Amino acid sequence: MSSETDTTERARPEPIQAVPVRHPGRWVAVAVIGVLVAMFVHLLVTNKAFNWAFMVDEMFRPPIMEGLRGTLALTVLAMVIGVSLGVVVAIMRLSENPILRGVSWAYTWFFRAVPRLVLAILFGNLGILWARIEFGLPFDRQIGALFGVDDFEARLFGFSALEILTGFVAGMLALGLSEAAYMAEIVRAGIQSVDEGQTEAAQALGLSRTQILRRIVLPQAMRVIIPPTGNETIAMLKDTSLVAFVPVSTELFFQLKAVGNRTFQVFPMYVAACLWYLLLTSVLLVGQYYLERHFSKGFGKSAQAKIRLRGITAEAGGSASEAGR
Repeated sequence: MSSETDTTERARPEPIQAVPVRHPGRWVAVAVIGVLVAMFVHLLVTNKAFNWAFMVDEMFRPPIMEGLRGTLALTVLAMVIGVSLGVVVAIMRLSENPILRGVSWAYTWFFRAVPRLVLAILFGNLGILWARIEFGLPFDRQIGALFGVDDFEARLFGFSALEILTGFVAGMLALGLSEAAYMAEIVRAGIQSVDEGQTEAAQALGLSRTQILRRIVLPQAMRVIIPPTGNETIAMLKDTSLVAFVPVSTELFFQLKAVGNRTFQVFPMYVAACLWYLLLTSVLLVGQYYLERHFSKGFGKSAQAKIRLRGITAEAGGSASEAGR
């Protein structure tokens, strides 16, 4: 009977011999990248064209620091104009008024189509159109001629175009107005990402459209708006180098290029420009990370898990209090 039991009993399977999957491509990639990195480091250390001592000595001189301050000021002012005007254009694009929608569409179409370098040079030459920029009644001379009044002027005040449209102002306007077109699309996408039920609930509570936009929609849309806005700020920091062709002398790249041209050490100054922009961009990336983390509270897997855990805790507490009663 034992033999019959042995024959009928199922044999246990042998343990699986697990063989780890080999990835030879990874080791090949590591070897190739290691060789390329070694070649790059060797180039930086041995090639005398970099002239590191001259570069480090020149990239912190007072003219360079003045250009750095100008670049930062230009970035901040252009982004303030871009964000403020972009919100207005986005609201116009979402308006039920067809005229406002058409104007906002034409604005975004024009400023997204024309390159920023072309805009900067164009704004730098606007002084050709007007000798003076004056404020007052439009078409005052034409109105006076219509009523037979010669030399009729209804202008309150004015400025010389050359005094107002300096290189810095022209570059700031070109970059800011161009940025507003991109920010309008970003803000519009952020507003449309908010569920319409939020607006309907706010309307049921009697809030006005301005209150709904300011207190309900925009705070929720910031989670979608902040990441691309951070990217646009970094792009704006780099695009400030375009105003060197306006020209704007109080700008980082202009000053670095001027030093290179004056000392015939052009390449080291270009490398110094890369280092400065790398440093500034890294600082902005850190700020963008903390802003995104702040405005993304309540979203994501970890936040949803915390919300569910709070709900379970509340339910458990409620049931325990009911049992105590």
